[in-house]
Amino acid sequence: MRIIRIIVIGLAAVMALAVPHLAKAQDFPTRPVRIVVAFPPGGPTDFVGRVIADKMTALLGQRVYIDNKAGANGTLGGGDVAKSDPDGYSLFLTTAGAVTVSPHVMAKMPFDTFRDFAPVALVTKVTEVLVVSPKLGVKSVKDLVGLAKQKPGAVTFASTGVGSPPHLAQILLANAAGVKFLHVPYRGAAPALTDLLAGQVQAVSLDMPVVISQIQAGNLLPIGVAADKRDPLLPDVPTLAEQGYPNTDASNWYALLAPAKTPPAVIAKLNKAVNDALNDPAVHDKLVKAGAVPVGGTPQSLATFLKSEYDKWGRVVEANGIKEQ
Repeated sequence: MRIIRIIVIGLAAVMALAVPHLAKAQDFPTRPVRIVVAFPPGGPTDFVGRVIADKMTALLGQRVYIDNKAGANGTLGGGDVAKSDPDGYSLFLTTAGAVTVSPHVMAKMPFDTFRDFAPVALVTKVTEVLVVSPKLGVKSVKDLVGLAKQKPGAVTFASTGVGSPPHLAQILLANAAGVKFLHVPYRGAAPALTDLLAGQVQAVSLDMPVVISQIQAGNLLPIGVAADKRDPLLPDVPTLAEQGYPNTDASNWYALLAPAKTPPAVIAKLNKAVNDALNDPAVHDKLVKAGAVPVGGTPQSLATFLKSEYDKWGRVVEANGIKEQ
């Protein structure tokens, strides 16, 4: 009987500790939720984040807002969230580069992708579009490659940072074409696009959401997509592989992560909010029209996807000797 009494008392103590955490998870959220976007306002990640945050606000009954913390290809903002309390009130809307490429590129990371984060949901996938100024005089990827062969290392190719999807798209194209571009890294898509429009750089591969309006306005010329298939928004623009440059798929994606040790019940609430937001017709249409393909899914499916992408880009980084500058 004494042993039974000890076991009962022990179980009661465990339950007493667990109940407050369960209550907190059930009540979540009771205050505003912050989503860190690790790029400047106006970029594609910022756009997708704001669309999702607006709908999540309605679904969760508390304000969900965007906090822009640009720098170091997204790792600065990621480090901020990794150090935040694991209570669901600080989240990280990450790109592929920050969590699956930069760990292979940077000498010192402010976080460990798998130790410091808990997956919430894969939000969207986006096509990388290779665009140039119409004034450059090139009409195809072959033309751009020809220009780079005439002037080795002189054709300026922008990116959103070393190891970012736009940088990887550039590396993969250079390898497939046997040319060298002059890499010009920026702190985000918006400043890279601004300089391309101003003629300060000559080419860039960027996420569809940030370039589609400029393409439709005639300010930029799309000459190829760095993806495994054509994009529905640009059905007449061939992939780089179709134009004779294989192994050039640098598709990007955005995923929502929480600090590690965030209670599973809170993760579940956030995951449901993301999926419900993506399934909302208005949100779905807004994202698709901007060039972002809604995905959703479970935290477990995101965990599997993250590992696959981490391994894939690790091989690319190692093969090309990409290092932090």
